[in-house]
Amino acid sequence: MLPKFIVGLILCWGVQSFPDGAPIDTCVKNRANQPNHGQHRTQPLSSLPYRVAASALLYGPNTPVTVTIEGSEPFKGFFIQARSVENDNWIGAWEPAPNTTVHPECASITHGDPEYKTRATLLWRAPPDAHGKVYFTGTVLKNYGTFWSNLVAEAPQDPRQLQLLG
Repeated sequence: MLPKFIVGLILCWGVQSFPDGAPIDTCVKNRANQPNHGQHRTQPLSSLPYRVAASALLYGPNTPVTVTIEGSEPFKGFFIQARSVENDNWIGAWEPAPNTTVHPECASITHGDPEYKTRATLLWRAPPDAHGKVYFTGTVLKNYGTFWSNLVAEAPQDPRQLQLLG
């Protein structure tokens, strides 16, 4: 009887998701950037009610780039990775922010609490010895069953709009 009870507890815990953010294995699983939320699947990006925007596309050594998530509806969570445009590798590091969890192993940041949010402002820093182009990709969760994955943050394309602070 005790083993069945323990299995039941584990299953219930799994169903409750990850209120402290996405686990590190989110970086490397088969469905990259997508939460393991049972039978729930990503919504079409055309229905995304949130704006995910980066302040820059180009970076130099130690360049800071701000990534903002906001929308007309509150959201529960997010998982964002920084990737090199040139080779798609994880790149740079996120600055820790209140109520976030950073996964430096894969240049990602996730929510750190189960509360609803209306805005998240995240700061990414380029490597100290590199320059190039970066893009930010990931998932925003409205709630456990409603999320949008494989999104790519908007970024200025006109060189006059780029915020190079390096």
